Amino acid sequence: MTIALIITQFVGIPFSFGFGWLARRLGTKRSILLGLGIYTLISIAGYFMQTAIHFYILAFMVGTVQGGTQALSRSLYGAMVPRSQTAEFFGFFSTSSKFAGIAGPLLFGVVSQIAGGSRLSIVSLIIFFVVGGLLLTRVNEQEGIRVAKEEDQAAGLA
Repeated sequence: MTIALIITQFVGIPFSFGFGWLARRLGTKRSILLGLGIYTLISIAGYFMQTAIHFYILAFMVGTVQGGTQALSRSLYGAMVPRSQTAEFFGFFSTSSKFAGIAGPLLFGVVSQIAGGSRLSIVSLIIFFVVGGLLLTRVNEQEGIRVAKEEDQAAGLA
């Protein structure tokens, strides 16, 4: 387990930079959606995992998207937050991530109990990637950035 975590961290460093490059090419939102798609494929591959080598390969794959998608998500969110309200917005962001830290393991555990094993639990996590992707497609980031700038100007911060 420790080796897998180390693999994920070391792979994540260069791929975080790669996601930054990708965001400049494709746009932040599209890059995040690509990361969610890769996470979905990782979950599907997790269902078929049989050996320790498979586990390490999955750790490598998680490293390719984890840091980059997290950084891009925070960056996009931050661009749509008025500076005068950063505490409120990032407080909400932090609280919602705590709920995600509960909802994911809860779903995993419930599905594992119902199915009698963890294979379907891994696949059940796709729900979060699909719902998150669908919600993200509804976000008009240009409008959010515009509104944040207007709020900053109204507050005398721009």
